[in-house]
Amino acid sequence: MQSARQAKRTDKRLERLLCSGLRPEKDLEEYARKLKKLAEKLVDSDALRKKSRLLKALANETRLKMLRLLSIREMCVCELTVALDLTQPTASHHLNILQNVELVRDRKDGKWVFYSVVKPKLVESLFDFIEFPRLEPK
Repeated sequence: MQSARQAKRTDKRLERLLCSGLRPEKDLEEYARKLKKLAEKLVDSDALRKKSRLLKALANETRLKMLRLLSIREMCVCELTVALDLTQPTASHHLNILQNVELVRDRKDGKWVFYSVVKPKLVESLFDFIEFPRLEPK
């Protein structure tokens, strides 16, 4: 939410924009309503919140490394702790975040819990997008 002071400053800027002739609108309040309506129509708050959580989960070096390893093969927590030099609670914390955004799933096998990527093609596309070199499974 904007404070009254910020709203007034924004209104002045918008008013100057309209007065400049760079926009065909004449009525400041009507134009402001149209802008807000446009933003509401284009943005689904729930979807935006979900995407924001996904981006926050990806904005961590450790979680990106985990995803990278899990995109090669399924691993248990003990393998991830050794590979990334993490404590078990820290590894579990990061895996939980990745599970909450549906990037990683777990599979129990007796006392062991193995983790893998839910959508390998999505993760591969993500790594392509951020220009990580491809790794081959061994």
